[in-house]
Amino acid sequence: MAKELAFTCTACGAATSKWSGKCEACGAWNTIQEDTGLAAGPKKTSIGGRRGKTLTLTDLATQEAAPPRTLAGVEELDRVLGGGLVKASALLVGGDPGIGKSTLMLQAAARFARNGLKVIYISGEESNAQVQMRARRLGLDKSPVMLASDTNLRDILTTLEQEKPDLTIIDSIQTMWADHVDSAPGSVSQVRTCAHELTNFAKTHDMSVIMVGHVTKEGAIAGPRVVEHMVDTVLYFEGERGHQFRILRSVKNRFGPADEIGVFEMTSKGLAEVRNPSALFLSERGEPAPGSVVFAGIEGTRPVLCEIQALVAPSPHSQPRRSVVGWDGGRLAMIMAVLESRCGVPFTGLDVYLNVAGGLRISEPAADLAVAAALVSAREDAALPKEAVIFGEISLSGALRPVIQTENRLKEAQKLGFTTAIMPRAPKGTGASGLDLREMKDLAGFVEHVFGERQG
Repeated sequence: MAKELAFTCTACGAATSKWSGKCEACGAWNTIQEDTGLAAGPKKTSIGGRRGKTLTLTDLATQEAAPPRTLAGVEELDRVLGGGLVKASALLVGGDPGIGKSTLMLQAAARFARNGLKVIYISGEESNAQVQMRARRLGLDKSPVMLASDTNLRDILTTLEQEKPDLTIIDSIQTMWADHVDSAPGSVSQVRTCAHELTNFAKTHDMSVIMVGHVTKEGAIAGPRVVEHMVDTVLYFEGERGHQFRILRSVKNRFGPADEIGVFEMTSKGLAEVRNPSALFLSERGEPAPGSVVFAGIEGTRPVLCEIQALVAPSPHSQPRRSVVGWDGGRLAMIMAVLESRCGVPFTGLDVYLNVAGGLRISEPAADLAVAAALVSAREDAALPKEAVIFGEISLSGALRPVIQTENRLKEAQKLGFTTAIMPRAPKGTGASGLDLREMKDLAGFVEHVFGERQG
């Protein structure tokens, strides 16, 4: 019989049969921990002559009723959930420690309780008094939310079975402890076992459960990626601690669209929803400055306009610096290589800094042209028109490719008062009335058209 896998990487979840100092899958050091697995259970279809029950099969044409949903009353949260909380679903909310996950969950618990759900909030990190103090600060102390402070999974499941709540919030899954698993709280085995047991309990008792998980860059603590496949919805709470904006992003949703975002602002009274994030991200934008470009992006189904800033300066070091915040550093290197090889715009001996204003993180390739425009604008010290938005994907040959939802991007730009859009060639009939569309074929033509005119 083959030896069962007994060790797991806390950073990526890869399994192995022996311990080593370095994970062969992701390259992280000192992340391999012993894994005792889930609770013992049947692994074969027949054990001791006993067989399981026959499943009920249906065909693809059978019409199933849509799962019932409950609205939280917070438009940004309901949007990310795909239209509200689905009954008997399991959700995982991940994010860096201290980003505001507990505040968000307490506010969500209060809203759902006011809308008629029986809600239990279980904290493994704070006492009841600490949670109540936060609730008073947020003005939620009158909400009908029941509290508990414990980490023993067996006691928690027993309580939930007696109380029969509609929604349970576990804050956080790293602090939960299953007494039948021989490992420390926070290990891969404990996190996976607790998430598995809570998810199964939610499905069998028609209860929704939201589990909070911490993520660390070092991967020293088992993050939520270990249990993403077990739950129905995975949300990430993003943002910078020193910045007031927070982004709730859906990376997996079995009941709605993925990559949807909700924008919140951290205030003294907790998290306030931002219904027009484009206006907020551009609110502090002043007069045109070199290196500043407005990008018309799409996050899920929502168009979002944001400012991309670049700074190019002579480097005093033999190896120039490349610093990126809010975008992919590898894609920045690609854009600079295309600018140098296809457009004759070198960055040798220059430090390059790129930042997405407002704490937003952009992943779509439609930002390529806006990044290239910001880099050339900063290098040539030539400001772009304030009323222009830019978007488009750049290929390695320097050609500009059209992007999805062009019309939605243009309509959002027009709504915020922009008059010019610089973009790749789009199908006929695409656009918004009143906008001056400047369609470009390749990157070299864009650089010559925009910056050649300004230098002339």
